[in-house]
Amino acid sequence: MKYRYLLQYRFSNIFNMFKNIKKDPEICTQTFENKLVVITGSTTGIGFVTAARYAKSGARLIFINRNLEKTEKQCKDFKNLYNCECTYFIADFTNLEEIHNAGNFLANLHENIDVLIHNSGVFMTKRTFTQDNIELVFQVNYLGSFIINEYIKEKFKKQNLGRIIYVNSEGHRFAVLGVHTRDLDWKYHLYTGLKSYGSAKTAQLLSMLYYKEYFQGSNVTINAMHPGNVRTNMGNNNGKFYKLKKSLMVDRSAKDPNISAEALYFLGVSDKVAGITGKFFNLTTLEIPAPPAIDVKAVQEIIDLSRKLGRV
Repeated sequence: MKYRYLLQYRFSNIFNMFKNIKKDPEICTQTFENKLVVITGSTTGIGFVTAARYAKSGARLIFINRNLEKTEKQCKDFKNLYNCECTYFIADFTNLEEIHNAGNFLANLHENIDVLIHNSGVFMTKRTFTQDNIELVFQVNYLGSFIINEYIKEKFKKQNLGRIIYVNSEGHRFAVLGVHTRDLDWKYHLYTGLKSYGSAKTAQLLSMLYYKEYFQGSNVTINAMHPGNVRTNMGNNNGKFYKLKKSLMVDRSAKDPNISAEALYFLGVSDKVAGITGKFFNLTTLEIPAPPAIDVKAVQEIIDLSRKLGRV
């Protein structure tokens, strides 16, 4: 029974979370000249400033985005501003076929991927489904990253190097009882934006444990991070009332998204985290995730279900 998780929660972990939220990320001063970095969802918010942080340090960039016009402009601007090599692949994560195409593109690159940052995400206040008949938040926030990982995992293992980073969230803690694997379309459970978001992020953390084992014995690492309470446009798609509520209740205390970029740069580049894998960071501070997100008995169920839903 998933109610068993309730007995595993520790107040100390929640206390540490609130304490760590106030911290600034550790800064990495190492350069990343000519290294290849792949970022999904790079045209706005955390993805955009993270891409700029890597570009400033000499990295070569590949963007996986849904909007062609914005992506073309971003690449052009980055080339002019940072003199960096930049290319892209267009894929909408609400479409499974396009996710598969993106995964296949990355798997067939004739060069090593040094850092892969799974950043694409969405927040919905109303239950919504994709054209693939999958709950939208679960598909975009989790299944997309899973499918891409399935395509590139052998490439990473063969190249025997690289770091994979999930832009996850402390919001995974809203899935208090874990992922409702038999009710992913929320027919029998009350849907809320927070619970849906938490469920997708919990699934992502469980998949991290699977890939940690898959890459064991190699120099490939996979970690997840909470990007901090920063100002982004996530959720603004939910209408004027939500946007107003967010501006009054969330954005007032939100920080500049560059702190997220610094954390993602640190986790992707710094020698201080070399070899560390399967961990969850609040920016750059290690934390223990909620019990449902570290349940090793739930990992294979999530993987099997994800392969079936994602058609991999």
